[in-house]
Amino acid sequence: MGKVRPGLEALIEENLDLVEGKRVGVVTNHSAVTSDCTHIVDALLKAGVNITALYGPEHGVWGHVADGQEIDSSKDPRTGIQVFSLYGATRKPTPEMLEPIDVLIYDLQDVGARFYTFTYTMSYCMQACAENGKKFIVLDRPNPINGVKVEGRILDPRFASFVGLHPIPFRHGMTIGELARMFNEEYGFKADLEVVPCKGWERCMWFDDTGLPFVWPSPNIPTWESALAFVATCLIEGTELSEGRGTTKPFEMVGAPWVDAFKMADRLNSLELAGVRFRATYFIPLTSKHQGKPCAGVQIHIMDRDQVNAVEVGLHVVKTLQDLHPGDFKYRERTDGVNHFDRLAGSDDVQNSLVAGVAIKEIMDSWADELAKFLETRWSYLQYR
Repeated sequence: MGKVRPGLEALIEENLDLVEGKRVGVVTNHSAVTSDCTHIVDALLKAGVNITALYGPEHGVWGHVADGQEIDSSKDPRTGIQVFSLYGATRKPTPEMLEPIDVLIYDLQDVGARFYTFTYTMSYCMQACAENGKKFIVLDRPNPINGVKVEGRILDPRFASFVGLHPIPFRHGMTIGELARMFNEEYGFKADLEVVPCKGWERCMWFDDTGLPFVWPSPNIPTWESALAFVATCLIEGTELSEGRGTTKPFEMVGAPWVDAFKMADRLNSLELAGVRFRATYFIPLTSKHQGKPCAGVQIHIMDRDQVNAVEVGLHVVKTLQDLHPGDFKYRERTDGVNHFDRLAGSDDVQNSLVAGVAIKEIMDSWADELAKFLETRWSYLQYR
Protein backbone atom coordinates (compact mmCIF):
# COMPACT_ATOMS: atom_id res chain seq x y z
CA MET A 1 0.00 0.00 0.00
CA GLY A 2 1.08 3.59 -0.58
CA LYS A 3 2.79 5.77 1.98
CA VAL A 4 0.52 7.80 4.24
CA ARG A 5 1.14 11.44 5.15
CA PRO A 6 -0.09 12.59 8.58
CA GLY A 7 -2.16 15.72 9.05
CA LEU A 8 0.95 17.53 10.28
CA GLU A 9 2.54 17.28 6.84
CA ALA A 10 -0.71 18.25 5.12
CA LEU A 11 -0.88 21.39 7.30
CA ILE A 12 2.67 22.46 6.45
CA GLU A 13 2.40 21.68 2.74
CA GLU A 14 -1.16 22.81 1.99
CA ASN A 15 -2.86 24.56 4.92
CA LEU A 16 -0.42 26.99 6.54
CA ASP A 17 -2.97 29.75 5.98
CA LEU A 18 -4.82 28.33 9.00
CA VAL A 19 -2.05 29.55 11.31
CA GLU A 20 -0.34 32.39 9.44
CA GLY A 21 -0.06 35.51 11.57
CA LYS A 22 -1.47 33.65 14.60
CA ARG A 23 -0.10 32.87 18.03
CA VAL A 24 -0.19 29.09 18.05
CA GLY A 25 -0.43 26.63 20.92
CA VAL A 26 0.27 22.93 20.41
CA VAL A 27 -1.12 19.99 22.41
CA THR A 28 1.39 17.27 21.70
CA ASN A 29 4.05 14.82 22.78
CA HIS A 30 7.00 12.95 21.29
CA SER A 31 4.74 10.83 19.02
CA ALA A 32 3.79 13.77 16.78
CA VAL A 33 6.35 13.41 14.02
CA THR A 34 6.50 13.71 10.25
CA SER A 35 7.20 10.71 8.03
CA ASP A 36 10.94 11.42 8.39
CA CYS A 37 10.69 11.58 12.21
CA THR A 38 10.88 15.39 12.52
CA HIS A 39 9.00 16.46 15.66
CA ILE A 40 6.02 18.79 15.24
CA VAL A 41 7.68 21.65 17.15
CA ASP A 42 10.72 21.59 14.88
CA ALA A 43 8.60 21.17 11.74
CA LEU A 44 6.29 24.07 12.60
CA LEU A 45 9.09 26.40 13.69
CA LYS A 46 10.96 25.66 10.46
CA ALA A 47 7.78 26.51 8.54
CA GLY A 48 7.66 29.90 10.29
CA VAL A 49 4.78 29.14 12.66
CA ASN A 50 4.73 31.29 15.81
CA ILE A 51 4.45 28.74 18.63
CA THR A 52 3.73 30.59 21.87
CA ALA A 53 2.75 27.69 24.15
CA LEU A 54 2.86 23.90 24.42
CA TYR A 55 0.36 21.73 26.29
CA GLY A 56 1.29 18.31 27.64
CA PRO A 57 -1.08 15.34 28.16
CA GLU A 58 -0.53 12.34 30.46
CA HIS A 59 3.15 11.30 30.38
CA GLY A 60 4.21 14.85 29.42
CA VAL A 61 5.29 16.56 26.21
CA TRP A 62 8.28 14.24 25.89
CA GLY A 63 6.58 11.08 27.18
CA HIS A 64 8.98 10.56 30.07
CA VAL A 65 6.50 10.48 32.97
CA ALA A 66 4.95 7.25 34.29
CA ASP A 67 1.24 6.51 33.91
CA GLY A 68 -1.03 8.26 36.40
CA GLN A 69 1.73 10.59 37.66
CA GLU A 70 0.70 14.25 37.78
CA ILE A 71 2.89 16.77 35.96
CA ASP A 72 3.67 20.42 36.72
CA SER A 73 3.75 23.19 34.14
CA SER A 74 7.26 24.25 33.11
CA LYS A 75 9.31 25.59 30.22
CA ASP A 76 10.59 23.43 27.41
CA PRO A 77 14.36 23.25 28.08
CA ARG A 78 15.29 23.23 24.40
CA THR A 79 13.08 25.97 22.95
CA GLY A 80 12.17 27.95 26.07
CA ILE A 81 8.48 27.77 25.12
CA GLN A 82 6.01 27.70 28.03
CA VAL A 83 4.61 24.20 28.64
CA PHE A 84 1.22 23.97 30.36
CA SER A 85 0.42 20.62 31.96
CA LEU A 86 -2.96 19.07 31.17
CA TYR A 87 -2.32 16.21 33.58
CA GLY A 88 -1.82 18.03 36.84
CA ALA A 89 -3.85 20.66 38.66
CA THR A 90 -6.25 20.78 35.71
CA ARG A 91 -7.03 18.55 32.74
CA LYS A 92 -8.94 21.23 30.87
CA PRO A 93 -7.09 24.38 29.77
CA THR A 94 -8.07 27.42 31.85
CA PRO A 95 -8.68 30.85 30.28
CA GLU A 96 -5.27 31.90 31.65
CA MET A 97 -3.59 28.94 29.94
CA LEU A 98 -5.18 29.89 26.62
CA GLU A 99 -4.43 33.61 26.89
CA PRO A 100 -1.05 33.37 25.04
CA ILE A 101 -2.61 31.82 21.90
CA ASP A 102 -5.09 32.48 19.10
CA VAL A 103 -5.19 28.93 17.72
CA LEU A 104 -4.73 25.58 19.45
CA ILE A 105 -3.37 22.64 17.45
CA TYR A 106 -3.87 19.08 18.68
CA ASP A 107 -1.49 16.40 17.38
CA LEU A 108 -1.11 13.17 19.34
CA GLN A 109 -0.98 9.55 18.19
CA ASP A 110 -4.13 7.77 19.36
CA VAL A 111 -4.35 3.98 19.85
CA GLY A 112 -7.98 3.31 18.92
CA ALA A 113 -9.27 2.44 22.40
CA ARG A 114 -11.81 4.24 24.58
CA PHE A 115 -9.64 3.98 27.70
CA TYR A 116 -6.87 6.22 26.29
CA THR A 117 -6.64 9.54 28.14
CA PHE A 118 -5.34 11.49 25.12
CA THR A 119 -8.85 11.29 23.65
CA TYR A 120 -10.29 13.22 26.57
CA THR A 121 -7.43 15.71 26.64
CA MET A 122 -8.55 16.47 23.09
CA SER A 123 -12.19 16.72 24.17
CA TYR A 124 -11.43 19.07 27.07
CA CYS A 125 -9.20 21.24 24.86
CA MET A 126 -11.94 21.53 22.26
CA GLN A 127 -14.47 22.54 24.91
CA ALA A 128 -12.07 25.12 26.37
CA CYS A 129 -11.42 26.61 22.92
CA ALA A 130 -15.16 26.91 22.30
CA GLU A 131 -15.65 28.67 25.63
CA ASN A 132 -12.75 31.07 25.07
CA GLY A 133 -13.13 31.91 21.40
CA LYS A 134 -10.03 30.05 20.17
CA LYS A 135 -9.85 28.07 16.93
CA PHE A 136 -9.12 24.36 17.42
CA ILE A 137 -7.21 22.40 14.78
CA VAL A 138 -6.78 18.62 14.88
CA LEU A 139 -3.93 17.21 12.79
CA ASP A 140 -5.19 13.72 12.08
CA ARG A 141 -3.20 10.49 12.31
CA PRO A 142 -4.03 6.88 11.43
CA ASN A 143 -5.84 4.61 13.85
CA PRO A 144 -3.03 2.06 14.37
CA ILE A 145 -5.42 -0.90 14.75
CA ASN A 146 -7.44 0.03 11.62
CA GLY A 147 -10.63 2.00 11.21
CA VAL A 148 -12.96 -0.86 10.37
CA LYS A 149 -13.51 -3.00 13.45
CA VAL A 150 -15.69 -1.68 16.28
CA GLU A 151 -16.09 -3.69 19.49
CA GLY A 152 -17.32 -3.59 23.06
CA ARG A 153 -19.81 -2.02 25.37
CA ILE A 154 -20.85 1.61 24.97
CA LEU A 155 -19.89 3.64 28.05
CA ASP A 156 -22.75 4.39 30.45
CA PRO A 157 -22.48 8.15 31.23
CA ARG A 158 -22.88 7.36 34.94
CA PHE A 159 -19.38 5.83 34.79
CA ALA A 160 -17.73 8.70 32.93
CA SER A 161 -14.12 9.41 33.94
CA PHE A 162 -10.80 10.37 32.39
CA VAL A 163 -10.47 6.79 31.09
CA GLY A 164 -13.89 7.02 29.46
CA LEU A 165 -15.63 10.37 29.15
CA HIS A 166 -18.06 9.88 26.26
CA PRO A 167 -20.43 7.04 25.20
CA ILE A 168 -18.19 5.20 22.75
CA PRO A 169 -17.20 1.49 22.71
CA PHE A 170 -13.95 -0.15 23.82
CA ARG A 171 -12.63 -0.11 20.23
CA HIS A 172 -14.16 2.76 18.28
CA GLY A 173 -12.65 2.28 14.81
CA MET A 174 -12.18 6.03 14.26
CA THR A 175 -9.30 8.47 13.95
CA ILE A 176 -8.86 11.23 16.50
CA GLY A 177 -10.03 13.74 13.89
CA GLU A 178 -13.22 11.80 13.28
CA LEU A 179 -13.81 11.59 17.04
CA ALA A 180 -13.31 15.36 17.29
CA ARG A 181 -15.96 15.97 14.63
CA MET A 182 -18.37 13.61 16.38
CA PHE A 183 -17.79 15.04 19.87
CA ASN A 184 -18.17 18.62 18.63
CA GLU A 185 -21.48 17.92 16.92
CA GLU A 186 -23.06 15.27 19.14
CA TYR A 187 -22.22 16.91 22.46
CA GLY A 188 -22.79 20.50 21.41
CA PHE A 189 -19.28 21.87 22.04
CA LYS A 190 -19.72 24.36 19.16
CA ALA A 191 -15.96 24.77 18.74
CA ASP A 192 -14.48 26.47 15.69
CA LEU A 193 -13.03 23.11 14.63
CA GLU A 194 -10.80 22.30 11.67
CA VAL A 195 -9.59 18.75 11.05
CA VAL A 196 -6.62 18.43 8.72
CA PRO A 197 -6.90 14.84 7.44
CA CYS A 198 -4.17 12.33 6.70
CA LYS A 199 -3.34 11.81 3.05
CA GLY A 200 -3.50 8.28 1.65
CA TRP A 201 -4.92 6.50 4.70
CA GLU A 202 -7.57 3.84 4.14
CA ARG A 203 -9.78 2.39 6.87
CA CYS A 204 -8.53 -1.15 6.34
CA MET A 205 -4.92 -0.15 7.07
CA TRP A 206 -3.04 -1.28 10.14
CA PHE A 207 -0.18 0.96 11.19
CA ASP A 208 2.48 -1.13 9.48
CA ASP A 209 0.59 -0.65 6.19
CA THR A 210 1.09 3.13 6.34
CA GLY A 211 4.84 3.39 5.80
CA LEU A 212 5.01 5.75 8.79
CA PRO A 213 7.37 5.27 11.76
CA PHE A 214 5.53 4.06 14.87
CA VAL A 215 6.64 6.23 17.78
CA TRP A 216 5.31 4.76 21.01
CA PRO A 217 2.67 7.28 22.16
CA SER A 218 2.96 6.32 25.84
CA PRO A 219 5.38 4.16 27.86
CA ASN A 220 3.25 1.00 27.77
CA ILE A 221 2.21 1.09 24.11
CA PRO A 222 5.57 0.37 22.44
CA THR A 223 4.13 -1.25 19.28
CA TRP A 224 0.91 -1.45 17.29
CA GLU A 225 0.55 -5.02 18.63
CA SER A 226 0.46 -3.66 22.18
CA ALA A 227 -2.22 -1.19 21.06
CA LEU A 228 -4.42 -4.07 19.91
CA ALA A 229 -3.65 -6.04 23.08
CA PHE A 230 -4.57 -2.91 25.09
CA VAL A 231 -8.17 -3.23 23.87
CA ALA A 232 -8.24 -6.78 25.24
CA THR A 233 -6.35 -6.57 28.51
CA CYS A 234 -6.78 -3.00 29.75
CA LEU A 235 -9.58 -4.48 31.90
CA ILE A 236 -6.85 -6.30 33.85
CA GLU A 237 -5.90 -2.86 35.24
CA GLY A 238 -9.12 -3.16 37.23
CA THR A 239 -7.95 -6.38 38.92
CA GLU A 240 -5.07 -7.29 41.22
CA LEU A 241 -3.19 -8.99 38.38
CA SER A 242 -0.32 -7.54 36.39
CA GLU A 243 -1.21 -6.44 32.85
CA GLY A 244 2.45 -6.64 31.91
CA ARG A 245 3.45 -3.09 32.88
CA GLY A 246 7.13 -3.05 33.73
CA THR A 247 7.91 -5.75 31.13
CA THR A 248 8.87 -5.62 27.46
CA LYS A 249 5.37 -6.87 26.52
CA PRO A 250 2.86 -4.60 28.30
CA PHE A 251 -0.76 -5.69 27.77
CA GLU A 252 0.43 -8.72 25.80
CA MET A 253 1.23 -10.56 29.05
CA VAL A 254 -1.07 -11.10 32.02
CA GLY A 255 -0.28 -12.81 35.30
CA ALA A 256 0.33 -12.88 39.04
CA PRO A 257 2.48 -14.87 41.49
CA TRP A 258 -0.37 -17.31 42.19
CA VAL A 259 -1.46 -18.13 38.60
CA ASP A 260 -1.08 -21.65 37.19
CA ALA A 261 0.37 -20.62 33.82
CA PHE A 262 -0.06 -23.89 31.94
CA LYS A 263 -3.58 -24.49 33.20
CA MET A 264 -4.53 -20.95 32.20
CA ALA A 265 -3.03 -21.31 28.72
CA ASP A 266 -4.69 -24.70 28.18
CA ARG A 267 -8.09 -23.40 29.28
CA LEU A 268 -7.91 -20.34 27.01
CA ASN A 269 -6.59 -22.29 24.00
CA SER A 270 -9.42 -24.81 24.39
CA LEU A 271 -11.84 -21.98 23.58
CA GLU A 272 -10.33 -21.70 20.07
CA LEU A 273 -10.78 -17.93 19.95
CA ALA A 274 -10.25 -16.52 16.47
CA GLY A 275 -6.82 -15.15 15.60
CA VAL A 276 -5.00 -15.74 18.90
CA ARG A 277 -3.04 -18.34 20.81
CA PHE A 278 -2.06 -18.25 24.48
CA ARG A 279 1.38 -19.33 25.67
CA ALA A 280 2.23 -20.09 29.28
CA THR A 281 4.86 -17.61 30.44
CA TYR A 282 6.73 -16.27 33.47
CA PHE A 283 7.87 -12.70 34.06
CA ILE A 284 8.99 -10.22 36.72
CA PRO A 285 7.45 -6.72 36.44
CA LEU A 286 10.03 -4.02 37.08
CA THR A 287 7.28 -1.50 37.95
CA SER A 288 3.58 -1.39 38.84
CA LYS A 289 1.62 -4.32 40.31
CA HIS A 290 3.71 -7.22 41.70
CA GLN A 291 6.87 -5.19 41.13
CA GLY A 292 9.96 -7.38 41.54
CA LYS A 293 7.92 -10.56 42.10
CA PRO A 294 8.01 -13.62 39.80
CA CYS A 295 4.63 -13.86 38.04
CA ALA A 296 3.07 -16.67 36.03
CA GLY A 297 0.43 -16.27 33.36
CA VAL A 298 0.05 -16.11 29.60
CA GLN A 299 1.33 -14.16 26.66
CA ILE A 300 -1.29 -13.41 24.01
CA HIS A 301 0.09 -14.15 20.56
CA ILE A 302 -1.77 -12.49 17.69
CA MET A 303 -1.85 -15.03 14.88
CA ASP A 304 -4.34 -13.31 12.57
CA ARG A 305 -5.01 -9.70 13.47
CA ASP A 306 -7.95 -9.34 11.11
CA GLN A 307 -9.80 -12.18 12.84
CA VAL A 308 -9.18 -11.17 16.46
CA ASN A 309 -12.10 -9.94 18.54
CA ALA A 310 -10.00 -8.19 21.18
CA VAL A 311 -12.84 -7.51 23.62
CA GLU A 312 -13.92 -11.14 23.56
CA VAL A 313 -10.33 -12.17 24.27
CA GLY A 314 -10.10 -9.79 27.23
CA LEU A 315 -13.35 -10.98 28.78
CA HIS A 316 -12.31 -14.62 28.47
CA VAL A 317 -8.96 -13.85 30.11
CA VAL A 318 -10.73 -12.27 33.09
CA LYS A 319 -13.31 -15.08 33.33
CA THR A 320 -10.66 -17.80 33.08
CA LEU A 321 -8.59 -16.28 35.87
CA GLN A 322 -11.70 -15.84 38.01
CA ASP A 323 -12.75 -19.46 37.42
CA LEU A 324 -9.32 -21.06 37.91
CA HIS A 325 -8.30 -19.05 40.98
CA PRO A 326 -11.48 -18.03 42.85
CA GLY A 327 -9.62 -17.64 46.14
CA ASP A 328 -6.88 -15.38 44.78
CA PHE A 329 -8.51 -13.45 41.94
CA LYS A 330 -9.73 -10.03 43.08
CA TYR A 331 -11.11 -6.92 41.42
CA ARG A 332 -9.36 -3.79 42.67
CA GLU A 333 -11.01 -2.07 45.62
CA ARG A 334 -13.50 0.69 45.00
CA THR A 335 -12.31 4.29 45.20
CA ASP A 336 -14.65 7.28 45.27
CA GLY A 337 -17.52 4.82 45.23
CA VAL A 338 -16.63 3.42 41.77
CA ASN A 339 -14.58 0.32 41.04
CA HIS A 340 -11.76 0.93 38.52
CA PHE A 341 -12.79 -2.16 36.55
CA ASP A 342 -16.24 -0.61 36.13
CA ARG A 343 -14.71 2.69 34.97
CA LEU A 344 -12.76 0.84 32.31
CA ALA A 345 -15.70 -1.37 31.31
CA GLY A 346 -17.97 1.67 31.21
CA SER A 347 -20.57 0.09 33.49
CA ASP A 348 -20.91 -2.19 36.51
CA ASP A 349 -22.92 -4.77 34.56
CA VAL A 350 -19.80 -6.34 33.03
CA GLN A 351 -18.25 -7.16 36.41
CA ASN A 352 -21.61 -8.17 37.86
CA SER A 353 -22.21 -10.56 34.96
CA LEU A 354 -18.73 -12.07 35.23
CA VAL A 355 -19.13 -12.63 38.96
CA ALA A 356 -22.56 -14.19 38.37
CA GLY A 357 -21.09 -16.62 35.84
CA VAL A 358 -22.93 -15.27 32.79
CA ALA A 359 -21.53 -16.63 29.52
CA ILE A 360 -19.26 -14.26 27.59
CA LYS A 361 -21.42 -14.51 24.46
CA GLU A 362 -24.48 -13.51 26.46
CA ILE A 363 -22.62 -10.54 27.96
CA MET A 364 -21.53 -9.37 24.52
CA ASP A 365 -24.97 -9.94 22.98
CA SER A 366 -26.45 -7.60 25.60
CA TRP A 367 -24.47 -4.71 24.04
CA ALA A 368 -25.65 -5.29 20.48
CA ASP A 369 -28.45 -2.72 20.27
CA GLU A 370 -26.40 0.16 21.71
CA LEU A 371 -23.42 -0.77 19.56
CA ALA A 372 -25.64 -0.71 16.46
CA LYS A 373 -26.84 2.80 17.37
CA PHE A 374 -23.24 3.96 17.80
CA LEU A 375 -22.30 2.57 14.38
CA GLU A 376 -25.17 4.51 12.83
CA THR A 377 -24.07 7.75 14.53
CA ARG A 378 -20.40 7.12 13.73
CA TRP A 379 -21.04 6.71 10.01
CA SER A 380 -21.75 10.38 9.32
CA TYR A 381 -18.44 11.49 10.89
CA LEU A 382 -16.11 9.18 8.96
CA GLN A 383 -13.73 11.17 6.74
CA TYR A 384 -12.04 8.16 5.15
CA ARG A 385 -14.47 5.96 3.26
